[in-house]
Amino acid sequence: MPQMAPMSWVLLFIFFSIMLLVINVNNYYLFSPLLKTSVSSKSISLKTSNWKW
Repeated sequence: MPQMAPMSWVLLFIFFSIMLLVINVNNYYLFSPLLKTSVSSKSISLKTSNWKW
């Protein structure tokens, strides 16, 4: 079985590196998170206490 030439290994490395970058960029820009806008999160009541020492 013949060995692969070193140039083929470099081309394979470049090809898979570019594919990794393309897939990651696509996942980053195509992902749309579901933003939950609930009424309870907007009306957070804070109980403040005035401590008199």
